Amino acid sequence: MAKVKQTVYDILKGKFLVDEGAPKNWFMLVFLAGLALVMIASSHSIDKKVQEIAVLNKEMRELRSAFVATRSDLMKIKMESAIIKKLEEEGLYVAENPPQKIIVKQ
Repeated sequence: MAKVKQTVYDILKGKFLVDEGAPKNWFMLVFLAGLALVMIASSHSIDKKVQEIAVLNKEMRELRSAFVATRSDLMKIKMESAIIKKLEEEGLYVAENPPQKIIVKQ
């Protein structure tokens, strides 16, 4: 038990960083610190992309609703009754007799 206690004290005091095997420990610590930095950067990058996706999804929903509203307006404008009403305002009326085909013989 005393040996475990002494080992814990040595780790807390940092003796593993200054003894004869220290370079191996330093390389491992630098490697672990580098991995931690890569993980943090990756996490920030992912968060940024998730927020960007949320913004783009919101914009897509808004554009889709605008598209549906515009298509609905277009369908109303293309209706025959709407066209007839607009033409009557201009002074043009629908013919009561259908057009007749003229055949020219030579």
